[in-house]
Amino acid sequence: MVKNREFDEKMTEELQEEQQAPSKIKNRKKKIIILILIVIFLLFACDMRLKTVRYKFTSPKIETSLKIALITDLHGNWYGDEQSTLIEAVDKEKPDVVLLGGDIFDDKIDYEESEETIAILSKKYKCYYVTGNHEYWSKDVDNIVSIVKSYGITVLEGDVDTIDINGQLVNICGVDDPDNYVYLDGGEAIETQLKRVDEKANRDYYTILLSHRPEYYDLYSQYGFDLVLSGHAHGGQWRIPGLLNGLYAPNQGLFPEYAGGLYEYEGGALVVSRGLDRQGVKAPRIFNRPELVIIEVE
Repeated sequence: MVKNREFDEKMTEELQEEQQAPSKIKNRKKKIIILILIVIFLLFACDMRLKTVRYKFTSPKIETSLKIALITDLHGNWYGDEQSTLIEAVDKEKPDVVLLGGDIFDDKIDYEESEETIAILSKKYKCYYVTGNHEYWSKDVDNIVSIVKSYGITVLEGDVDTIDINGQLVNICGVDDPDNYVYLDGGEAIETQLKRVDEKANRDYYTILLSHRPEYYDLYSQYGFDLVLSGHAHGGQWRIPGLLNGLYAPNQGLFPEYAGGLYEYEGGALVVSRGLDRQGVKAPRIFNRPELVIIEVE
């Protein structure tokens, strides 16, 4: 009787294991599927490949199409040997002018990649540069500006340069980052530089303002520039496409209004680049690929 009871118990256990086996397999499959979905999400969410973002505008002041490449917030990041990924993306577009919108250099990362980038670009294109806050935070801004100028790049410090592009005159205006006023003796407030630019620029010509900070949107719009180009916000760092344009941006805080993209006002528009920094950030960019901005005006 004892042997029969042991036999029955063993058979019962084996039967229970057989009955539980499909359930275990299902649970294992669910875990694998969940893991795969997490991996796919991370691959898309944390995709740090450079992308090109395009904007098109029309203006009665432009007779022949004008193409601009906007590069901001490089922060000394590496984009391949000789910055090939970034340079090739610019070369593919064949821009008429390259605008460098601040924080090309960084206060904590060495200058090698930043200098290599501007050295290569300056040989191929007419380039303009304005400072960002990190150039001032480095406490080496005079040296940085000297490096930039040594490559024949025009540094705009509350100035206007009127140039001929494809047979038409265009105003390229630029102002220093507002930290100019904070970190430099004799530094100028952004309002002072904007007034000077406004007085110098002939508004019969298409007028572009290059300024690092997008949060001055209301101030820029008062001057009626045809186009304002900025960076600084890094795309709000974390995004949910279609729902959240950005979680946090410096000087704007949570849910920034000007994280990245197009912001129109009467008579003009502000374009905010999400920038190129992908290595020096404390938190990873989510659904927020680094970008080269290409603008066409016709």
